Amino acid sequence: MSVGFAERLLAWFARCGRHDLPWQDQPTPYRVWVSEIMLQQTQVTTVIPYFERFMTRFPNVSGLADAHIDEVLHLWSGLGYYARARNLHKAARVVREAHSGWMPETMDELMSLPGIGRSTAGAILALSLDERQPILDGNVKRVLCRHAGIEGWPGRSATAKSLWQLADRLTPEKRCAAYTQAIMDLGATVCRRSRPLCQQCPVAEDCIARREDRQAELPARRPRRERPSRAVVMLIVRDPRGRMLLQRRPATGVWAGLWIFPELPAPAAASGWCRENLGLLPARIEDLAPVSHGFTHFTLQITPRILQLDSEPAAIMEAGTMLWYNPEAPARIGIAAVVERLLAQVAAGKSISGEQDGPDGQLRITGH
Repeated sequence: MSVGFAERLLAWFARCGRHDLPWQDQPTPYRVWVSEIMLQQTQVTTVIPYFERFMTRFPNVSGLADAHIDEVLHLWSGLGYYARARNLHKAARVVREAHSGWMPETMDELMSLPGIGRSTAGAILALSLDERQPILDGNVKRVLCRHAGIEGWPGRSATAKSLWQLADRLTPEKRCAAYTQAIMDLGATVCRRSRPLCQQCPVAEDCIARREDRQAELPARRPRRERPSRAVVMLIVRDPRGRMLLQRRPATGVWAGLWIFPELPAPAAASGWCRENLGLLPARIEDLAPVSHGFTHFTLQITPRILQLDSEPAAIMEAGTMLWYNPEAPARIGIAAVVERLLAQVAAGKSISGEQDGPDGQLRITGH
């Protein structure tokens, strides 16, 4: 079975696979590593411009290791799942210190680096060195679950064990780089999550899901859990020059290390925060339309609140963790995507009428 499966897949890849992706040009372990991290839970079309900018700025692992984390996060802004960028930076520094700046080329050494698991390590070695290593990313899991009719959510340990065993049996002894790219391409372009193109699939002939008309059922979905909701007020403090106050998040937790607007629990006294941290009361306070932002384990309900100052504060209480951001001359820092959108909205003057409370804390309604 394994020989037939691989042969059919490789023949299809030669005709229909993707051969012009930027990381396929000079597929060094470093370039493949960065691409594989970026591609986690992110589509190829989204990744390509980020990868190209990243490689221009950090053409090798030493350049990445030498960079400040703010610049790394800045280049990552908008790609999401920022822990990936932080782990890339941490791992690059380990490679610089422990491996003299050379990417390791064994599974154990790669998997010892932050953010690299078994599948990513296997992809690095297979795609850059043509080494025989099975992989099991989301696309490959879908192909294997459907083709072999594997039951159970792939996140369960028993299901994952079965998938790894199958992936190992199917991986050929030769042309491993081509096979690895082929099975990822098949999952991404043909064996899609919804509306799979079974008539174009090179291994459809013996696919159990197709034979039993169970493509929509396999792979099994993750058991549903109620996703809780949290509410915050984001304070968009704006000075007379149009600059907006940003605050760096702690090194761990949500948006770790990124710059966002100061947050308060909802409801909260924005004027009191302004007086305590800046020594000023805002001249005007305006609420923008609420924003809903989804994380893996919860949904954040955000009320963006503009606090317009009519004079510049003498100092910021927490100067080391806060800065004034100028949209006309933006700093090269990592900013959460939802904050980037709000920055652009406010800088463009697209405020929204709504409930507003003045410096005296009294709620009032105004229109603009």
